[in-house]
Amino acid sequence: MMEPNLQSSPQPTNTLTTPPQSAAQLTETLAPTAQMADPPPVLKIVGLYKSFGDNKVLDGIDLTVREGETVCVLGPSGSGKSTLLRCVNFLEKPDTGVITLSGERIGFRTGGNVAMSDRELARMRAKMGMVFQSFALWPHLTVIENVMAAPIHVLKRPRDEVRAEAEALLSKVGLIDKKDAAPARLSGGQKQRVGIARALAMQPSLLLFDEPTSALDPELVGEVLAVMRSLASDGMTMVIVTHEMAFARDVADTIVFMDRGRVVETAPPETFFTSPAAERSKQFLARYAT
Repeated sequence: MMEPNLQSSPQPTNTLTTPPQSAAQLTETLAPTAQMADPPPVLKIVGLYKSFGDNKVLDGIDLTVREGETVCVLGPSGSGKSTLLRCVNFLEKPDTGVITLSGERIGFRTGGNVAMSDRELARMRAKMGMVFQSFALWPHLTVIENVMAAPIHVLKRPRDEVRAEAEALLSKVGLIDKKDAAPARLSGGQKQRVGIARALAMQPSLLLFDEPTSALDPELVGEVLAVMRSLASDGMTMVIVTHEMAFARDVADTIVFMDRGRVVETAPPETFFTSPAAERSKQFLARYAT
């Protein structure tokens, strides 16, 4: 008797061993892959131009700042450094260009060229701390009231919670013993440290410093730079316009050198200070060395 041919009648096979995934299940499956993409930079500037009359102050600025990065902006007086910062938070309105904070465009509503309302712009500015040359403290408020004002009135946060955080920030900048003092009773360095604490009180994703030591007596510069070094060590994302070259070389992750409204060179600090690529950078550093 012949053996049956077991291959003559193939058995049906079910290749679909599991039910098809729904769209929601597929999205969930792919989510880890999507999450691997790099987050948007904290600050991105593309094609920024700004003129005052016939004076072109910013001439096509491109700049990217990643989370935790300290960028020091250097350059001669009149190169557009301070105007750059003022355009970032729309204290000055750019003529053209796109500025985004963590992927959201500043000054204009997403998807078009419709300007933000004052309220929308205030919401964006609340995510950026600005430390000015001239301290800009409210003279009628005490030190701690200066630090507390914006979180209470802008963010509408509870006073007791804000006060506890303000005291912690004043301790961080070494001024807890001055919390009830009037600004008029502080030195310039102390006022600037209060200004830093006030900016930090809004829990910003980005800190902007506009020549924070330029108005200080030389002996007071160190106490402000020490606070800024601490912030860099803590991973605060910062853009610092400064003439303090040794500080920039020591603290910066990236040096941006500007001249005549343009970014001439962008480089790591050691590269910029030891072997700059641009001739204009070399000229600037030679003058600084003398």
